[in-house]
Amino acid sequence: DEKEKFEPTVFRDTIVQGLNEAGSDLEAIAKFLDATGSRLDYRRYADTLFDILVAGSMLAPGGTRIDDNDKTKMTNHCVFFADEDHDAIRNYAQVFNKLIRRYKYLEKAFEDEIKKLLLFLKAFTETEQTKLAMLSGILLANGTLPATILTSLFTDNIVKEGIAASFAVKLFKAWMAEKDANSVTSALRKANLDKRLLELFPANRQNVDHFAKYFTEAGLKELSDFLRVQQSLGTPVSFLLQVVLYVKEEMKRNELPEPAVIGLLWTCVMNAVEWNKKEELVAEQALKHLKQYAPLLAVFSTQGQSELILLQKVQEYCYDNIHFMKAFQKIVVLFYKGKSL
Repeated sequence: DEKEKFEPTVFRDTIVQGLNEAGSDLEAIAKFLDATGSRLDYRRYADTLFDILVAGSMLAPGGTRIDDNDKTKMTNHCVFFADEDHDAIRNYAQVFNKLIRRYKYLEKAFEDEIKKLLLFLKAFTETEQTKLAMLSGILLANGTLPATILTSLFTDNIVKEGIAASFAVKLFKAWMAEKDANSVTSALRKANLDKRLLELFPANRQNVDHFAKYFTEAGLKELSDFLRVQQSLGTPVSFLLQVVLYVKEEMKRNELPEPAVIGLLWTCVMNAVEWNKKEELVAEQALKHLKQYAPLLAVFSTQGQSELILLQKVQEYCYDNIHFMKAFQKIVVLFYKGKSL
């Protein structure tokens, strides 16, 4: 049997031609990609396919464009040539969503592609980096991508240049524009990345104060608050008084309503623990942990709306983490007696 010849350039020419014929009509692009997958080997040429859809051409190792001097082998109908606008990038994200839903086997290949592109960030312009960050944030929010792709941002060369932190800020803003801070912190926790956020900065700047200042100035105060409280948990309970004073001060300075803060605190408290995998043990562990931090939650649940949100967060957490279902009633009683509810 003759082994099939690997011809990414032939594949590229077909994809580029189809995208150029579809033009800026993203619905037409989605239909073209859907139909073409039945006759072209997407599985074999996934790298080439996603390079073109994101950057407009095939990429060499490092991120340079292989066909930069031949405009016939490139397309402007891709993410990097889209408007730098959240809605515009969201529309492109829908193209990827439709393609991966249609060809499920592309899911892992797309994850690997984004990890690769994050390693290539230095080769892209600032505008291209911004669009890629927005695309990644939107796709993380809707679950098309897992948070584990962010491990590529901890690479030394992009951390030292300040690219990792800048990119992360844009990505998180796009993510929170689709969902909220709780969805971000929950996903980071599940990917074991919540305690690695400081690594987005060079070693001499890996401290909570620098992180908080950088993210707050970028409009991501919820994440900087999350990190501060996260770092404080696990220390002696007496330190919680300092946490209360700090959060109260920030609420006043930034006019944050109490209901917005209680949800963030609940997430921080629950994310601070590695929970037991056995259902019969997790209830006891949860009650012991929450009894320690119930006073903190009580301070920030003095309003009816705050109590309602806290109760809702408890309920959502127990539904999302099935081992906690039997603990739900006991948690509510604990908070009621501790005047959190």
